[in-house]
Amino acid sequence: MDYIHTKKDDHILHILLDRGRSNAMDVRVIEELIQVLQEAQVDPSIEAIVLSGKEGFFSSGLDLITLFAYNEEEMRHFWTRFMQLLSVFVAFEKPSVAAITGHSPAGGCVLALCCDYRVMAEGDYIMGLNEVPVGIVVPESIFTLYSFWLGQGAAYRSLLEGRLFKPQEALSIGLVDEVVPFDRIQISAIRRVKSVMQFEKNAWRKTKLNLRSELIRAMDRGQEEAVEQVLEQWWKPSTRDILKTIIHNLTQKR
Repeated sequence: MDYIHTKKDDHILHILLDRGRSNAMDVRVIEELIQVLQEAQVDPSIEAIVLSGKEGFFSSGLDLITLFAYNEEEMRHFWTRFMQLLSVFVAFEKPSVAAITGHSPAGGCVLALCCDYRVMAEGDYIMGLNEVPVGIVVPESIFTLYSFWLGQGAAYRSLLEGRLFKPQEALSIGLVDEVVPFDRIQISAIRRVKSVMQFEKNAWRKTKLNLRSELIRAMDRGQEEAVEQVLEQWWKPSTRDILKTIIHNLTQKR
């Protein structure tokens, strides 16, 4: 794989996102994540996963620079596979922890929300869903995922305002479960996942799926409609203008 590195240790599969400085996601990252999760689901030697980024970035979300150049067919394929990734991840029955090693806005935050626990590094980092200010429509299923952890009112307000949270703010609202120094993030993530690996596996996994049943249904229903809605907005001149400005700012920083 090009952008996903894995290592198995003590029945835990460590999944490292490794694409450029900020781990921005294009369709290849999505495809590799789907493959890794599907393989981990059926591998009896894997009992849990820890998903990590690199220092400074867990994932900056979607690679807007690359996606901006996609044609209509490529964009449709990307969004279809992205929604399928969320369905696979939300229904992943084994324990999962996100080791949020830095910034985690937008799509990076969505990945972390699919996990059972989130441990975030201390520092001047941000996390949250800021799609609306970027001009991207948020599907109902992602609101359901966000509100699963934050509650509907807090998720509603945060999404419509495009709010981003510093680590301690994220901890206070339940967006993350723990904030630790960067050099302790892997230790904390492993401790979190091992705390539930000790339980009877079938009982834990079936209970997880029971508790996530509505979330799993939300991810599976209306995917085509969600993709169409996102794509319609993506190609609007107003959204393209916003994206051009963001891309200009990103390239200037480089």
